[in-house]
Amino acid sequence: MAVGSSSNWMEAFEKGNIWGLRQRQKRRWEKLAENDIVLFYVTESVAGIVGYGSVQAKFVQDQPLWLDEIKEEKVIWPLRFEFSADYCLPPDRWEVDRITSDTLKLKVAVGFQSIDLQLAEQIISQFKQPGIEQPAEMPLHKELQQKLVEIGKLQKFLAEAEYSFDIGRLDVVWRRVERSVPTYVFEVHIGGDLYHALAKLKHAFDLWNSRLFLVVSQADQEKATNLLSGSFHEISNRVKFIELDRITELYKRKKSYLDFEKELGMGS
Repeated sequence: MAVGSSSNWMEAFEKGNIWGLRQRQKRRWEKLAENDIVLFYVTESVAGIVGYGSVQAKFVQDQPLWLDEIKEEKVIWPLRFEFSADYCLPPDRWEVDRITSDTLKLKVAVGFQSIDLQLAEQIISQFKQPGIEQPAEMPLHKELQQKLVEIGKLQKFLAEAEYSFDIGRLDVVWRRVERSVPTYVFEVHIGGDLYHALAKLKHAFDLWNSRLFLVVSQADQEKATNLLSGSFHEISNRVKFIELDRITELYKRKKSYLDFEKELGMGS
């Protein structure tokens, strides 16, 4: 569990998901291994865990990176590691939706600490992020959401399903850094209210100028096109259609390419 202030975490995300330890924590840093779980604990008024990821690579750095190091012109946290951000609450939900240490009966130390694997898995399950423990026969809508989240992560985005905003929840969003608004927005339409799905996409465009994608069957594309030429004409040239089976195809290709890179020793 990595422990830091809100500003520490914002900076860590903006620097490309990098965390650092002091020399006195060298033994703990040396025990870190690729794919170890990392929990994101925010101090101050948040006082809780806001997300999690895994260790991707570790390295020693002799050049200042963070603002405090740059100001003091010296390296304070030389023992660094890169981590994935598999799930993280948006900053405006940190104080409301975080998982508190009191709830977990967990004593929080400054900086970095080891915790029991069973407890870590319990924490992760509480975030209810798609892809953690899904039933054997997953509904298609949920399956495509999960694949879009995984594709986003493979492209180094902060990808999240069921993203809350003022008129409901977006199926999937990709953000570039923790502080940013959604760059890519996806609505997966398998039956249900197509009008409402387009309304959410339009609102996302009005709020954030996001890139909009409607994952829809070929049969429903004509209905969507009619709505985009009428009620939602403002975003008619902004919405891209993706057929349902293309998401699975894209996921397989992305995953295959990444596995090939790792086989050649080029991937992280």
